[in-house]
Amino acid sequence: MKKFKDYLLLIKPSLSIMVVFSSVMSFALTKGSESYVNFWKMVLLLFAGGILVTGSANAINQVVEKDTDAKMKRTARRPIAAGRINEAGGWTFAILTGVAGVFILGYFFNLLTAGLAAFSLFLYGFIYTPLKKVNSIAVLAGAVPGALPCLIGWAAGDNALTTGGWILFAFQFFWQFPHFWAIAWVAHKDYSSVGFKLLPSEEGPTKFTAMQAIAFSLLMLPVSVAPFFTDMCSYDSVQGKISLGLVVLANFFMIGRCVTLYRKMDVSSARKVMFGSYMYLPVVMLALLLSKT
Repeated sequence: MKKFKDYLLLIKPSLSIMVVFSSVMSFALTKGSESYVNFWKMVLLLFAGGILVTGSANAINQVVEKDTDAKMKRTARRPIAAGRINEAGGWTFAILTGVAGVFILGYFFNLLTAGLAAFSLFLYGFIYTPLKKVNSIAVLAGAVPGALPCLIGWAAGDNALTTGGWILFAFQFFWQFPHFWAIAWVAHKDYSSVGFKLLPSEEGPTKFTAMQAIAFSLLMLPVSVAPFFTDMCSYDSVQGKISLGLVVLANFFMIGRCVTLYRKMDVSSARKVMFGSYMYLPVVMLALLLSKT
């Protein structure tokens, strides 16, 4: 049982569930999802395939970063870093879960969905992960696989990459910058001690970093309301107006938290941006689903 729990930790369940949530919401927003006879069965299959692929990427990340994880307080007790699972076991787990996840998405949905999932896994495990020690451009590289779950979910529903899927991709792409910079701000001492370069300024948490967070939080506003001006969502009904209002309020909430970070320049404010971003994403996604036409 203890070994099972350690392998479960390789998946990083809380992070994986948040990632797959975006994929499931994107799937539900497609017109094509309505054509499935057993909608909830397909949701569960998408969730299972997504968890396996995301878990594989997280396992690769922990294998590659086992030495740096062992040096940081926040990650030292991870299974591979702590030596409870060896490197070979980590790779075996990553390969098996990755193959199983891509297979589920390809077999039950379509090859486009499987291909996007495999591409996302490759980008996260083999591009973003090693780049973290090279340059802060790693955050940009990581934002692509971080936003691909939206396209994966969209492809699962429509078997095509149409406007709606790209809007959702852009929304989650921009969201990741204030979200991840807030995490990097809070964990800056740990990250810098092992050579991770994740903030936009080489000087660490600065006004420039806070300004960047504000800029991307502002970009999230027009992108997140764009679905209301396509055939994805409608604001003509009372329900639609409530949904649009929730999306706008959520955006101003995020902008406000980033502005507070700029004003106060402290870890407490960065932590509020981080937790605020965790709340922002499901609120906006659920509001979009509520107003689906």
